[in-house]
Amino acid sequence: MKSIDEMAANLNFTTAGTGEERTVTFLPEPQRSPRRYTVISVDDHIVEPPDTFTGRLPQRFADRAPKVVDTDRGGQTWVYDGQELPNVGFNAVVGRPVAEYGFEPVRFDQMRRGAWDIHARVKDMDLNGVYASLNFPSFLPGFAGQRLQQVTKDRDLALASVRAWNDWHFDVWAGSYPDRIIPCQLPWLLDPELGAKMIYENVDRGFHAVTFSENPAMLGFPSIHSGYWEPMMAACAETGTVVNLHIGSSGTSPSTTDDAPPDVQGVLFFAYAISAAVDWLYSGLPSRYPDLKICLSEGGIGWVAGLLDRLDHMLSYHEMYGTWRDLGETLTPAEVFKRNFWFCAVEDQSSFVQRERIGIDNIMLEADYPHCDSTWPHTQDTIHDEIGDLPAEAIRKITWENAARLYRHPVPVEVQNDPEAY
Repeated sequence: MKSIDEMAANLNFTTAGTGEERTVTFLPEPQRSPRRYTVISVDDHIVEPPDTFTGRLPQRFADRAPKVVDTDRGGQTWVYDGQELPNVGFNAVVGRPVAEYGFEPVRFDQMRRGAWDIHARVKDMDLNGVYASLNFPSFLPGFAGQRLQQVTKDRDLALASVRAWNDWHFDVWAGSYPDRIIPCQLPWLLDPELGAKMIYENVDRGFHAVTFSENPAMLGFPSIHSGYWEPMMAACAETGTVVNLHIGSSGTSPSTTDDAPPDVQGVLFFAYAISAAVDWLYSGLPSRYPDLKICLSEGGIGWVAGLLDRLDHMLSYHEMYGTWRDLGETLTPAEVFKRNFWFCAVEDQSSFVQRERIGIDNIMLEADYPHCDSTWPHTQDTIHDEIGDLPAEAIRKITWENAARLYRHPVPVEVQNDPEAY
């Protein structure tokens, strides 16, 4: 495995050059894509703007709250409780040549504005033909919000920072365009009882999703098998809050050896989705909480049918282990898996033929803006190439209906019927 923090800090990880000396080129503005489909993307990202925390923490934390500063190397970085974090951009590379892709940019003016400005983001969604989007945090909080809680030793500052991010996300990022952005909260990880209380509070505000870690033990927290997370998972199940397990939310990327080239991590990045799926399934959480909704974000769908086959095969010697028997579950692992888990296709063209085996109601799409995996600005064409020949009912479910139902984010009838209506 490779630490994502170390990868992000290593500006030589890709071929684009080093540090502030690297070339920054913006491609010509793309034309607006023709809209064949109404689309909800369930995995995009925010690069938090410099004013994210401004005025949102108690005054006593003002000097230690996260803020953007200029570096003596010509870049910009976040400073949080006196600690400097590697860069502001974290792979926000859409709109630039592939040869320049890396884990930077190191300045806001080296990114497409839609990475960090909600008004520009919605314009880029319009260009791309994406009606609604669920947005995950990026490097500053960490995919699971862990960095805001682990960088500082001051728990009160950490809690205030998490609450401030959630306030900003709901009031500004999602609140500016509530029809277009699906709110997704950061969890409080340092106390599961308080974390559960915050889930209940946030669902009353309008949050229907939380980002969480695929494997919290790799972040130094108790594992999902420990019982530590029970209050939070119970709260999510009771409130219908979707638990999103984004790949890389364990703070690492799969690899093989220390000297493997970076391509290995790039190809294997999805592999944590299948590991998380098996881990969470056998943790017993889906069995104890049948209403728990788990989304494997950016994990693709190509592995799902094969895993279902393997789960069925395991039925022949489940008694050897006893785990499933001891859960008292009346359904098979494959049945629980299809009941409690949802999957996100990126570019999985060969996998849609297995849509019934995977579960046609459990497949959604994503654009991954503004990261290097993104299909922006040609998401509509990518979708058409992948599923354009499927039955109309299947297309509607995959492009927007499944996501709208899971995240309780209604789509206006006129937009359902006409993708050009927004």
